[in-house]
Amino acid sequence: MASTIRPTLRRSFALLAGTVLLAGPLLSGVQEARAQSAVAAPGVPARNEIPVAPPPPAAPAPVPPSGTTPAAPAVPGVSAGPASVADLAAGLLDAVVNISTSQKVKDEGAGPASPRVPEGSPFQEFFNDFFKDKGGKNSNRKVNSLGSGFVIDPSGYIVTNNHVIEGADDIEAIFPNGTKLKAKLIGTDTKTDLSVLKVEPKQPLTAVKFGDSSAIRIGDWVMAIGNPFGLGGSVTVGIVSARGRNINAGPYDNFIQTDAAINKGNSGGPLFNMKGEVIGINTAIISPSGGSIGIGFSVPSELAEGVVKQLMDFGETRRGWLGIRIQPVTDDIAASLGLSGAKGALVAGIIKGGPVDNGSIKAGDVILKFDGKTVGEVRDLPRAVAESPVGKEVEVVILRNGKEETVKVTLGRLENDQVKADGSDSELVPDSGVLNPNEGEGDDQATNPDQQQDDQQQAPSAEAAKSILGMKLSALDAESRKSFGIADSVDGVVITDVTKGSPAADKGLKPGEVIVEVAQEFMQSPGAVSTKVAALKKEGRRNAQMMIASANGDLRFLAVPLN
Repeated sequence: MASTIRPTLRRSFALLAGTVLLAGPLLSGVQEARAQSAVAAPGVPARNEIPVAPPPPAAPAPVPPSGTTPAAPAVPGVSAGPASVADLAAGLLDAVVNISTSQKVKDEGAGPASPRVPEGSPFQEFFNDFFKDKGGKNSNRKVNSLGSGFVIDPSGYIVTNNHVIEGADDIEAIFPNGTKLKAKLIGTDTKTDLSVLKVEPKQPLTAVKFGDSSAIRIGDWVMAIGNPFGLGGSVTVGIVSARGRNINAGPYDNFIQTDAAINKGNSGGPLFNMKGEVIGINTAIISPSGGSIGIGFSVPSELAEGVVKQLMDFGETRRGWLGIRIQPVTDDIAASLGLSGAKGALVAGIIKGGPVDNGSIKAGDVILKFDGKTVGEVRDLPRAVAESPVGKEVEVVILRNGKEETVKVTLGRLENDQVKADGSDSELVPDSGVLNPNEGEGDDQATNPDQQQDDQQQAPSAEAAKSILGMKLSALDAESRKSFGIADSVDGVVITDVTKGSPAADKGLKPGEVIVEVAQEFMQSPGAVSTKVAALKKEGRRNAQMMIASANGDLRFLAVPLN
């Protein structure tokens, strides 16, 4: 046996020695890179390093053969992450609380009939206790739920998610030391799913502060503390996986995505950076099983901080309001407007009595910047407007008639019923009250209202219906209004038929819809549409931008191909 072991050991030592000789320079290089990047976060100890002998002098780098690509150099400053977050977590755990709620729910509907036992039966008391009032008309049951929250002010203000406490009859904050305090709801905001609670502590509480979520980068380390599945004080660590996520949870979606484990019960808990600052409020997960699969979402502090402050100060949110309807700028619309790419927010309508009802912004304008912030896509605008103070005068950069202009507008206040909470479309305001665009404007419109009405009534006899781009068009008169149920406030040229497979059909145009504008010019007759389309073709345009109104006056823009 000994003779068998010795050669094996000798070969093992030989292999080990060779490995050390080969790996020495490599390990030293790794050690040097780690040493350059080993900057410990406050409260986080630096990584322990293993001393390695300095490498021998490096030989001159070989010159790669002609036509080959040299290997990419090592990236300096790359770290394997924090060695420990124990010290960081220790200073934050006391500020994170469990939120316990209870709600009385009335049982609805008659369930299975309760079992009956003979009077005087020894089991009667048991059955009465268990089945008494079950399925009765006035029966109620108490439902309990658990979530997370964190103290934002030592006096007792606590931040959590709205869905954690929504509909609760009683709210209780449970602190890490076991203390339980009744919590009062100060204010809630369903659009960002945030709520502020208030407890009355006997002494100041440990509190945390918001950090700047706009400064975080994809790949930065983050730490979550919460109450997953009722297990309070749970700490998980991960990285920022993505920013600016839209998960259709609300009109102002701008979530931070993280792979730090977030489960049921983490909702309302904080997401910390490595400085111990709150840069997000954990709100949602994607999971087919209900457990963490590494895809969690947090409301960023840049959005949450203003909402929390308003809830603390006023008990409600006070958001800015522009008073417009918007839609995305597609590639086709961008090309028809002369934009270099699909960017900005296209104004589809103006609200009567709104802040820009004075003509400063018009339907058909493309908003490119708002108060110095670039509007890269349509959902950037509602968020920027909502975060602006009510009454503030802001500069808005728009594209109008192919030229950029800067206009000044004073923001109104957005009421709760002026935006769809589910974020299902790009509307900033409800459909009602939309002005007809450029009403009373244009060189080819009659200045006398009576004369204009007479001209519209005579239009059907003066001009026959035309077929353009796969659409049959007709002048809008009393008969067509009645036939298609078109509101009196809608003006333009009505579509009476659409050919299958035509450019108009491909864009979703339907009979009963009204062409209001073509290339930002108001259309009064089928002939006007035909003339404008022909002019655009002559100019070499590939698309015709059209403003389309539904029967009830809802507006949208389309770029219809001219081929």
